[in-house]
Amino acid sequence: MSTWKFPRAFWTANIVELFERAAYYAVFIAITLYLTNVVGFSDINAAWIGGVFAAGLYFLPPFTGALADKIGFRNAIILAFALLTIGYFTLGALPYKSTVLPAIVVLMFGGSFIKSIITGTVAKTSTTDTRARAFSIFYGMVNVGSFTGKTIAYPLRINLGLESINYYSAAMTLLALVTAFLFYRNVDMHGEGKGLREVWDGFVRVVSNMRLLVLILIVAGFWMIQFQMYATMPKYVIRTVGEHARPEWIANVNPLVVVTFVVLITSLMKRVKAITSIGVGMLLMPFSALCMASSPTLEGMLGSSISIFGLVHAHPITIMLIAGIVLQGLAECFISPRYLEFFSLQAPKGQEGMYLGFGHLHSFFATLLGFGLSGYLLDIYCPDPQTLTSDRLVHAYDNANYIWYYFTAVGSVSAIALFIYTSVVKRLDGGKGAVA
Repeated sequence: MSTWKFPRAFWTANIVELFERAAYYAVFIAITLYLTNVVGFSDINAAWIGGVFAAGLYFLPPFTGALADKIGFRNAIILAFALLTIGYFTLGALPYKSTVLPAIVVLMFGGSFIKSIITGTVAKTSTTDTRARAFSIFYGMVNVGSFTGKTIAYPLRINLGLESINYYSAAMTLLALVTAFLFYRNVDMHGEGKGLREVWDGFVRVVSNMRLLVLILIVAGFWMIQFQMYATMPKYVIRTVGEHARPEWIANVNPLVVVTFVVLITSLMKRVKAITSIGVGMLLMPFSALCMASSPTLEGMLGSSISIFGLVHAHPITIMLIAGIVLQGLAECFISPRYLEFFSLQAPKGQEGMYLGFGHLHSFFATLLGFGLSGYLLDIYCPDPQTLTSDRLVHAYDNANYIWYYFTAVGSVSAIALFIYTSVVKRLDGGKGAVA
């Protein structure tokens, strides 16, 4: 098999992954806006709902993956896209508090199936020689889908309203459902699946391992800031700059930076210890949030509309958000490729595979805590304009940038905690081991 020749199941899985990511990111970038502006939840409740939704997508895949092994990947992928289509359509068609929550639960389970099925298919339809190429294609599809979904979300929101984004996503997952039904065939997973009880036992072992649990919580600080692209930034920029602001396109700066620099940075850091590379990324994150907090300084120097090469005019808030997201993207390049490597080295010998199944628990904690904190900070510093009188609205957002100082503190504490963690682990290991 050449490095480009893969079976039909591989290409089908990657194509439907593109559709699914385009659907997910279009809705996710606007989820808290939709829950507040259309459904009527407060900023705090909308944030917690968005956080639980995202957290479930990181927690459930090992369990739904075990179920997919039992019912077969073809049945599981058809079930997953059916659930996603129903969930997205219901989210748009029935924007009521009593119906939105069940729709989000349906989306959470449908999406968690996809994560395990697609990566499992990529792994099983590639060989040792073609696996690197296979996963590079997969991650390319993920990024293309992410970029496409967020790009389309802006004109849909402006021209057709927030509800239309859900219909678009339902159409994307319906297209994926038809594609999977017509072209996806089962791949052989015989003997490789785990039972639900075995997966649960693995989860208990991971969270009972204090060394791993502390590492997960420290790295969660990085992702708490990263997830503010979805939790805080959309409402923040629309309320401070105006409805014409483009949070969907601002968020696309992140995948652009990652795709552009991840290979270069990984190559430059390949001879450096994994923990050192992670540490560089963790040190960048507080400066990312600090950039976002610094828009009043830039506005004081250059005014409220800044010309960029005489071609476009941008608000200082937009410019500093983009600057912060660039730093986040660079930090991600240092952290993401090396985190799972380091995480696996902390697992007991012979149990690396089981532990890596829960390697993304940091994102579970980060979404839950990051979205939750976002709701309270928005309520204090950047409140929903629909809840304000005209007198209060005049100065309601004077200190909106203070939100980002809190995340600067989160990033700083996480970076310091990682340094302490590294020193303690090295001492416990007698100066040897993963951090040596």
